[in-house]
Amino acid sequence: MTTPSYDSDSNSASSSDDSPILSRDDDVYGEINIDVVETCAVRIPLILSPMLICSKGPHGGSTSGRRYINRDRKERHDLIVNDYFNGENSKYTPEKFRRRFRMDIELFQSILREIEAYDDYFTQKVDAVGKAGLSPLQKIIASIRMLAYGCAADILDEYVQIGESTAIESLKRFCDAIIDIFEKQYLRKPDKDDVARLLKEGEDRGFPGMLGSIDCMHWHWKNCPTAWHGTHTNGFKRVPTLILEIVASKNLWIWHAFFGMAGTNNDVNVLDRSPLFDDLVNDR
Repeated sequence: MTTPSYDSDSNSASSSDDSPILSRDDDVYGEINIDVVETCAVRIPLILSPMLICSKGPHGGSTSGRRYINRDRKERHDLIVNDYFNGENSKYTPEKFRRRFRMDIELFQSILREIEAYDDYFTQKVDAVGKAGLSPLQKIIASIRMLAYGCAADILDEYVQIGESTAIESLKRFCDAIIDIFEKQYLRKPDKDDVARLLKEGEDRGFPGMLGSIDCMHWHWKNCPTAWHGTHTNGFKRVPTLILEIVASKNLWIWHAFFGMAGTNNDVNVLDRSPLFDDLVNDR
């Protein structure tokens, strides 16, 4: 049995013959690797960028496909202050403010202070690039305008410089804050003193026993538009009528209200859902 022997001459010859081939292969592989690296450097960001955008949270920056709107919030805040809150130098009178916002400036400023102290959302903040955000005045102005006029949130962008989603969020937080802050004082049932005062006010204005007419009293609507006669005329009344469902004092404090679609409320379904009738039946 022969043992394989190592032939130094043949090995050296073969090594010298193979070296040029290996050198050429290295050059080819090197060129291929460079091409692959360059291709990956260009293609991978293009592939991953949509995935990275989709993985952002709801507040993870600009949304793909939407153009950034550079709103000048400070300039618009100063404009609102100059319109209504600059004292005697204001562009519009306090009467204009009351007509447009249904409250005095002093009451508005009191609500502004209470809400700003209650919810940090209404505090003005600075973003990552050092730009000041919306002021508490702008957010509350937008909220009250939507409540007062029933307008869409997007309409406020031109005057207040507030985005649609921010306006809606401000409205929700504004309503929550109003309920939490003022519920115990204003969103309550009238007590005995309140009832006595309301009856006295009604009697002084020629309406004695006002509270006893709620829920069941049909008032003849003499100036009812012709197109509405069908929805406001009951079979046994023969004329358009309204049911007394609102009690408000002189300071516009609404103590009782009952809502429903026009023409759908009659004595039966009103009494069936009336909180006052329930209190009377249950001796409360």
